Amino acid sequence: MLQVQQLVRHFGGIRAVDGVSFDVSGGECVALIGPNGAGKSTCFACIAGQQTPSRGHVVWNGQVLDKLAPAERLRHGVARTFQVAQVFEALTVLQNVQLVIQATRGLSAISAFKVLDGQAREQAFALLEQTGLQAPADQDTQSLPYGAKKRLELAMALAASPRLLLLDEPAAGLAEQERASLMQLVKTLAGQGLAVLYTEHNMDAVAGVADRVLVLIEGRLAAQGSFEEVSRDSMVRRLYLGDGRVEGVACA
Repeated sequence: MLQVQQLVRHFGGIRAVDGVSFDVSGGECVALIGPNGAGKSTCFACIAGQQTPSRGHVVWNGQVLDKLAPAERLRHGVARTFQVAQVFEALTVLQNVQLVIQATRGLSAISAFKVLDGQAREQAFALLEQTGLQAPADQDTQSLPYGAKKRLELAMALAASPRLLLLDEPAAGLAEQERASLMQLVKTLAGQGLAVLYTEHNMDAVAGVADRVLVLIEGRLAAQGSFEEVSRDSMVRRLYLGDGRVEGVACA
């Protein structure tokens, strides 16, 4: 279980995150949403290790992560993706996944790259099948469409065999059909036992996908529950979702 305990992150006199607490269990898919400036990116970065909390704790399966670098968190089973897909464009699609698999076996990135060919091919290809990328496996990554790069980044995260998956706006930049397909995959991964926490602006990537939704407003957890429950919350509607339809999703 991921436990976020009274998390605070301030920048000078500004409290970007102000006493946020929640948890995410294995098999659960949880969305973290909120208006621009609400603190969700800062909160997410503290959980993933790019920022250090000013106060409070991030605990994963009993291990306090507060002072661990992202690479150390990965060794504890915590993997993340980024809003803009981070992939190795000089490698093929398959080699991207092979590189991560080799690196998680204790090799440096340089050593792992030197032994890529023929290494962990079956395991890497299985991950590409899982993410719908088996067809372009031998294609140069640079030539992939952006939606495929987002899927490849997810395959690379899965190559580290995580138990907690942190996804930073996984549907950002994707067309509606691509969003629906990718988010269905994310929901399937949670159904297989992964704990999944993701930030998102597209409400059609939240409704029908997240088991639970957390809404941050002005650095604080303003509401949580199902998408239907938080979309009926008066404060959430007034300060974030508004009335009527929000990015293709009815908020009634």
